[in-house]
Amino acid sequence: MTQIDFYIHVESTLHTLCTLAAKALAKEMRMMILTADAQTTERVDRMLWSQPAIGFLPHCRAAHRLAPVTPIIVDHLPDPMVHEQVLVNLCPECPAVFSRFERVIEIVGLDAAERDLARARFRFYRDRGYDIRTHDLAS
Repeated sequence: MTQIDFYIHVESTLHTLCTLAAKALAKEMRMMILTADAQTTERVDRMLWSQPAIGFLPHCRAAHRLAPVTPIIVDHLPDPMVHEQVLVNLCPECPAVFSRFERVIEIVGLDAAERDLARARFRFYRDRGYDIRTHDLAS
C-alpha cells in the first residue's frame, strides 16, 4: 500500500521540494513531481537547475526521450507514467494515479487556503485507509 507523507508548516515549498529531491536522488530513488500547471512545471524546472547551489538534480519532462533513465520527472501531465517509486504532489487535489506509487509526498505551506486544500487531501487518504506520516517543519 502507498505510504503518504505530509510535510507541513513549510516556509518555501520549492526549497523543501529541492531538499527532498536531493535526498531521494542520494538514495537512488526515482521521483515524479506532479505540478498543477505548465507555469509551475517551468518554475520547478528552473529551481532544480539552481538548487542546491553546489549540486545538480537531473530531471526532465515525462515525454522527453531520456525520461526512462532520468531519476526526476517534472510535469503537470501525469501520463506517460515513467516512474512509480515516489510522487510529489504539488496539485491542489489528489491525483488519480497516486496509488500506483510506493510513496506520495504532500508539501503544505503556510497559506490558509493551501492548508485547507491539504486537509481535504489528508482526509481523502485517511478515509481510504492509507498510512499517513506527518512531518512538522515548524519545529
